[in-house]
Formats: sequence, structure tokens, C-alpha cells
Amino acid sequence: MNGNFTIRVYGLILHNRNVLLIDEFQLGHPMTKFPGGGLEYGEGTIDCLRREFREELQQEIRDIEHFYTTDFYQQAQFFENTQLLSIYYKAEFTNQPKPNFAVEREPDYSGLHKNGDMHFRWCPIENLQEQLSFPIDQKIGEMLQCR
Repeated sequence: MNGNFTIRVYGLILHNRNVLLIDEFQLGHPMTKFPGGGLEYGEGTIDCLRREFREELQQEIRDIEHFYTTDFYQQAQFFENTQLLSIYYKAEFTNQPKPNFAVEREPDYSGLHKNGDMHFRWCPIENLQEQLSFPIDQKIGEMLQCR
């Protein structure tokens, strides 16, 4: 088999018809996505999700429930000859998030200038789909709007 795979694991945190998003600068591009990241070798998917939430948000999560796994071919946007597989879990924060994130209807890329810069926010589910940067996330946005 020629080609590579990358596996990404994301958390869907819902609160009052809002979902937590991250506006991020990565790989030289601003993007809006769900919190999460890449699976590391030897790591389970839920362990990956817990690690990402600790690293990015300094938060523990609970009530982790599978929501969706990519069921179609998706070329990784920034890597040639690489197929993307994304796994999404619904979860809750163990404690109230610190800081409490603002509800914002639009991405905020101000202040995001170098790789790794990020900003978290709650986004109303009805405004979600057009804000997401990646095709699989957009599918998740559709699914959340239908529930």
C-alpha cells in the first residue's frame, strides 16, 4: 500500500446549544476546528483525547461517548499522499472550565500569528457549519444541527 494515514481525535463539548471551538494558527494557516489533535503511536483514542484536553485547555473530561468516525476518503489538507481519519467523541468537562469561554458567533484570528497560537470559544450550533475550516468538521456541524 502506498500512502500514509494520520489519525485525529476531537472532543465535542456542548453547553446550552453551543459547542466549544478553537480558533488556531497552525502550519502557517488560521483555522477553526473542534478541540483535539493527533493520535500518538502507542496511544488509545480516548487517552489521546484526554491528553489533548489537558495540554490545550488544562481540563479533565468525563462521560466520553463515541459520536462519529470518518466513513469516507478524506485527503489530509496539508500533507501529500496522506489519508485523514478523524474520530469524534462527545464529552463533558469534569469541572467548570477555567476561564469561562465567551460565546462568539464568528472566528477570532486576531492575536494568532505563530504556530500554536489558539483561542477557545463557545459557538452557537446554528452558526457552526460555515465557520469550520475542514470538510469532516463541517459534516459534524451538520450532524449537530440536526440533533
